[in-house]
Formats: sequence, C-alpha cells, structure tokens
Amino acid sequence: MAILAVTVAACSNAWRDPADDYVEVARGISAPKSVAESGGRLTGDDGIKFGGNSIDEGQGGGGIGVNAFLWRASLDTISFMPLASADPFGGVIITDWFSPPETPNERFKMTVYILDKRLRADGVRVALFKQMRGGSREWDDIRPDAETGPTLENAILTRARELRINSTFGSR
Repeated sequence: MAILAVTVAACSNAWRDPADDYVEVARGISAPKSVAESGGRLTGDDGIKFGGNSIDEGQGGGGIGVNAFLWRASLDTISFMPLASADPFGGVIITDWFSPPETPNERFKMTVYILDKRLRADGVRVALFKQMRGGSREWDDIRPDAETGPTLENAILTRARELRINSTFGSR
C-alpha cells in the first residue's frame, strides 16, 4: 500500500500541463515565467551584475565584493610584501612574513580588512604583527609601533583616492 502511495505521488507532476510554466510575452513568444518577470531578458533589465555597482562608481564591480579602489590601493600599497591570501569577496588580504633587508632580525606580517563597498575613510583597517629574533634564534612577538597601522591605512586611502581621480578624469 505504501509503495502505491509513493508511486502515485511521484507521478502527480507527470499530468500537469508544461505550458503552465510559460507566459506569453511581446510578439506572442512564450518564455519561462522567471524570464518574463525579469523584464523579458534572461539577465533582467540591468544585465548581469557582479558585486553590486560598477567600478566607475567605486563600488566593488567586476566580481569584487568590496570597494574596488580600496582593494586595488591595498594591493598596491603592500606590494612589497609576499601575499599569503587575498579574498576579494570578503575584503581580506593577508601577507606572509616579511623581513626588511636592512633589519633581518625582525619581520612583519599584515592583514588588511576592507570594510565597506564605498570609498570612505573608515573603510579600511590594517592589523600589523611584528616579531624579533631572540637570543635563542626563535621569533618572539613584540608590539609594533602604534602609528604604523594608521600610517598604512592613510597610505591605502591616499592611493585609493588617486585611483578614483584617475578613473574619473582619465575616462573623459
């Protein structure tokens, strides 16, 4: 009895009219309801969007989930450091450890967080980590200079503004 009930339930969609899934749109062409509801185009009236608005508006376009100017400026600013990870959708850039040639007994690591889709002064945060090689040749964590993080944030913001200005005036 249970097998009969399952079989009948599975066949219940077999007798429905497939035309119910279609609606008539302009010029008598039938299209799936989802297409008709989206303005008659498969991608809707606005086309395909990646990450919200376009890069020209400074809003993470082209598949980037964060502000494109802040993203590019962050990569430009920390380009001297090796990258460990970069997530353009979450807005996180993590570098690997870097030792400046002039101070081989200290090394730095950085995490850049892009916090907004808009180009704003509070849209970027930098977390800086510093280690020094101790007497036992092991790396010891030490506190970096308190001004280094904000200095890097300001450098990123300055570069992002330059990119924004160049994209605005360069396209004219």
